Amino acid sequence: MPRSVYLDYNATTPVDDAVFARMKPYFTTHYGNAASGHSHGWRAEGAVDVAREQVAGLLRADPERLTFTSGATEALNMAIKGVAQHSSVDMPHIVTVATEHKAVLESCRALEQQGTARITYCPVDAEGRLAPDTLARALTDNTVLVAVMHANNETGVLHPIDDCYDVVRSHRALFLTDATQALGKLPVEVQHADLLVGSAHKLYGPKGIGVLYRRAGVQCPRFIDGGGQERGLRGGTLNVPAVVGFGAAAALAEERQPADAERWHALQATFESALQTRFPDIRINGDKADRLPQTTNVTLPGTNAERLMQALRTVSCATGSACASTDPKPSHVLRAMGHSPAEAHASLRFSAGRDTTEDDLLYTVDVLEQALPLARASQPAQA
Repeated sequence: MPRSVYLDYNATTPVDDAVFARMKPYFTTHYGNAASGHSHGWRAEGAVDVAREQVAGLLRADPERLTFTSGATEALNMAIKGVAQHSSVDMPHIVTVATEHKAVLESCRALEQQGTARITYCPVDAEGRLAPDTLARALTDNTVLVAVMHANNETGVLHPIDDCYDVVRSHRALFLTDATQALGKLPVEVQHADLLVGSAHKLYGPKGIGVLYRRAGVQCPRFIDGGGQERGLRGGTLNVPAVVGFGAAAALAEERQPADAERWHALQATFESALQTRFPDIRINGDKADRLPQTTNVTLPGTNAERLMQALRTVSCATGSACASTDPKPSHVLRAMGHSPAEAHASLRFSAGRDTTEDDLLYTVDVLEQALPLARASQPAQA
């Protein structure tokens, strides 16, 4: 059987064995509805309470400020559209960044198309960073919300969240950060956010469960009408097994994060050094910025990333965000960083995980070297 290396952990992680073991009884033995007023329901409700405390522990947050959702996309929609809807400003102004996840960008565009908000998309520098001064210049008297992601899902580049938060707080707007890619890889706390979003399947929990943190006093209208679950903000029967899994994954991440990050930093240095030695014309995107310790986004001039991925065969990586994999347009993240369409189309993302070894990464360099001539030969001649 041919070897297979998975380097797409930014798209999703496997459910950890310990997390799955914690979830399993809530599919079978303890299957009660957390809203039911009997012993089966109380057991489920208690498990949800424990999970809420575990996720809050990872975020250093008050458990009462957390709302479970179907994922980060729903949580971002809830936050962005909720703040705009609740605002007393005639035409609320929202500021975000050109390199945000599509869940943020499309939520903002939906508000624009509806004529219910005005949006400013801040540019980034060549490394993909937002400058606090750029953010400050974008703010107006009508700015009600600023959305800046903690870590970019394609490049791993980190924004200066603390500085951005200070800029926004001095302006009296709300600050939202999408911490989905940072959770479990870096220390993430709600100290520098009014709203914060995360998702379990990026940190070895199940898919289909996310969380929205809201600082006390931050108002959002009810997002899903129903039976009043999640303190009236999101109706619908709670997915108890998934919530339990999120809690277990958060507790495990809190315990493992420092050691995991240290190991990933070492692997990243080895991998990128090997890539630069083997491919002198390679460009590591965002390499002069602070980045996630296990994300490497590269541009290989003269290639097409889709064809290159097909040629790699035994290595699973990505051309950009998994959430935009059906979009044939070049990465909006790399375009915002100044890449030409051809350069953006020649870029791959490798993201490591807990099971990734140095041998996996060096094997990937070997396979890439073998695949590159084939991918370049399939490119049409340039006029």
